[in-house]
Amino acid sequence: MPNQNPEAHTDRGQLSHPAQIDAKAAPQSFTRNLRTAVLITLATTVICGLIYSLAVTAVAQLLFPNQSNGSLIVKNGQVIGSKLLGQAFNSPGYFHSRPSSAGAGNDASQSSGSNLGPTNHQLSDRVKSDAAKLQAENPDAAIPVDLVTASGSGLDPEISPAAAEFQIPRIARERNMPVSEVRSLIAKHTLSRQFGFLGEPRVRVLELNLDLDASLPKKQS
Repeated sequence: MPNQNPEAHTDRGQLSHPAQIDAKAAPQSFTRNLRTAVLITLATTVICGLIYSLAVTAVAQLLFPNQSNGSLIVKNGQVIGSKLLGQAFNSPGYFHSRPSSAGAGNDASQSSGSNLGPTNHQLSDRVKSDAAKLQAENPDAAIPVDLVTASGSGLDPEISPAAAEFQIPRIARERNMPVSEVRSLIAKHTLSRQFGFLGEPRVRVLELNLDLDASLPKKQS
């Protein structure tokens, strides 16, 4: 005898058409997921992009104000450079920095190495030319490698103590200074290994040249 229960008939009808339920639920599920994604994006943007950045900046300004502002060097109220960026010195009365391939040389807006390989003739010609000039300047001394090689950034503010020592005769001659006095200035601006074991001793060229000018102005020709 056929089943006359209308509820049972309705249940069987609903179970036989699940696609009708999915079609109604899909827009609601999409809207809910979209809302969640947008809220998470906004929250992480505010937390990581705004709150975190402001917190780190505030801590840096509080604990390390000089470093966080670029380790700038100020003379007579004017910013003349940074402890972290090399500058080119071409006059014979100053200590010279490493060669630089950043733009026209030591250009902080174009930090870069030369990207020339060890077999590239342009690189070898440039090194040979620099080495010849240095050898003529101080013929009795070995040429420190950092005086003929550029750093990867082209903005290295430091040279090795050996590179500074190599330039002592020229500096002493140009400024009429005793060699011992020039050597003492180098020692004053020589930084030791970080934490006693990281890196190598190095000399910051800009600060050394500023102290050189303060100690004895360059001889006028």
